[in-house]
Amino acid sequence: MNSTLFNLAVIQIIISVLIAVSVLFISFKILRKIFFNNSIDQENHLAFTIFTSGLFVSIGMILSEIIPSISNIIRLSIQDANELTFTSIILYSGIYLVVGFLFAVIINLATFLLFTGMTRGLNEFNEIKNNNSAIAILVVSTIISITLIIKDSISSLIESLIPYEQVSNFLL
Repeated sequence: MNSTLFNLAVIQIIISVLIAVSVLFISFKILRKIFFNNSIDQENHLAFTIFTSGLFVSIGMILSEIIPSISNIIRLSIQDANELTFTSIILYSGIYLVVGFLFAVIINLATFLLFTGMTRGLNEFNEIKNNNSAIAILVVSTIISITLIIKDSISSLIESLIPYEQVSNFLL
């Protein structure tokens, strides 16, 4: 058994769980505050549950593109030739998470605005507040579709931020 690889895998699992739980918890608290603000009964609110579930899937897809980059930073720090410190690992990981979370917010807001533009005369935000499940499903499917299309680009962007050693291009 390769103990270094095993330790790296355990660290990756722990980091993934901590990041996922933290981001989803914060996202849920923000959504609940935005949608309800203690003014609506939250029990049996199917439209909000559908909408929140869709946002969680969208955020999860984006996070799933970021976690491998964090793992790559940890792998790079283990290599003898690389001088990445614990502080730089935390810094890069934080940058990746901030970029990913910002993209999640941008994607979800842009999709919501796109959907609002496509359905003039219909206020999706109020419809979800009023427990309109059909609108929630339509908005969520749009969010997930756009996230599926964009997630690889986000992965490429995050991957470009990893400080790999400079390798000369022998083809030029």
